[in-house]
Amino acid sequence: MISKIERVIAFRYLKPKKKEGFLKVISIFSFMGIALGVAILIIVMSVMDGFRTELVNKILGFNPHIIVKPYDKKIIESELNKLNELNNYIARTSFTFSGQGILINRENTTGILVRSYKNDDINKIDLIQNGIIDGNLESFNENTISIGKELAISLDLIVGDEITIMSTSNLQTPFGNLPLQEKFKISSVFSTGLAEFDQNVIFMPFANANSLFELSELDINLEIFLKKPEKVEQVKNQFIKMFSDHYVYSWTDLNKSFFGALKVERNVMFIILTLIIIVAAFNIISGLTILVKNKTKEIAILRTLGISKNSIARIFFLIGFTIGLLATITGVIMGVLFSYYIEEIRILITSIFNISLFPEEIYFLSQMPSEINLTYILIVSLFSLLITFFATIFPSISAAKLDPIQALKYE
Repeated sequence: MISKIERVIAFRYLKPKKKEGFLKVISIFSFMGIALGVAILIIVMSVMDGFRTELVNKILGFNPHIIVKPYDKKIIESELNKLNELNNYIARTSFTFSGQGILINRENTTGILVRSYKNDDINKIDLIQNGIIDGNLESFNENTISIGKELAISLDLIVGDEITIMSTSNLQTPFGNLPLQEKFKISSVFSTGLAEFDQNVIFMPFANANSLFELSELDINLEIFLKKPEKVEQVKNQFIKMFSDHYVYSWTDLNKSFFGALKVERNVMFIILTLIIIVAAFNIISGLTILVKNKTKEIAILRTLGISKNSIARIFFLIGFTIGLLATITGVIMGVLFSYYIEEIRILITSIFNISLFPEEIYFLSQMPSEINLTYILIVSLFSLLITFFATIFPSISAAKLDPIQALKYE
């Protein structure tokens, strides 16, 4: 237990005299080092968690959670009866087609991914239904398509424009094989917030996809959306048993390496940024060691007045720990505020310096995400305080071991 006299002496030593200016500089650097380390660690962890969460939400809102792909025989609708056993997990199912094509607009061409639903139930995709920024889904019918915002911008397209889509299927003619192509009118433009999808994906009515790609029954997949997609691994094996004649895979299988890389990167960043706090803790050791040397006479006088060795150790421990505690609190406040307003800060910096801090084509998202996780904030704070605790032990013990007779011998 720290007594009142120990607190008074400790807080007095926290305010260096004018002639101890160098000691004040070290204390400031210690304080700022820990505060910045904690703040940066919280900001980085918040951004990386937000980035992962946003990507997962976009991917799960756009892509199926489980895909059943036919091998050498088609998926028949009667097989859906097997899914009744898993109604508690399944939100909806759809028969779909995905294929590659080329979009031609005047002199511009670009590769695209064509998606089509057998029952033309594009409106079941919440990310699309809520993301229409021009046109509407009511006019999504034969010979019309819905395209992403980034694709529309890059090719200078608007609702009502006519484009040509070329498929990978061939038409035999007297002059040889020619790729199939059809003209379409743009009925709507959508924005998912995920640049990769908005740039590369278009939706087409199933009747047009059927004729343009000359679909067979083996080209049609069964897409399954779950009520709790994060639990897909728990139920995937049951789907594999039900559709043993077909290939079954989940969204985690398609993105395993990507999210694994994100997790590794987050852990590495935590370790690297923790070094900032450790370096700042060494400043505390240096500052306390110099303080002990400067206060040798005063420590000796306190000892002769009856202050015990343990009290001396607690005084210097309190000095170092107070610096670490206040710095940690300051860092947490800075980190939380920066994480909360990070998109506004990004826009401000972009407008002032005319630089792109978060390009969509690289990071896939249209705005910088951030997710403040109280658990991570608590872990970072405790880790900072733990480092500070160990950093103050050695100087405190050194101060307690000081011999008052030797210290006052030449005074």
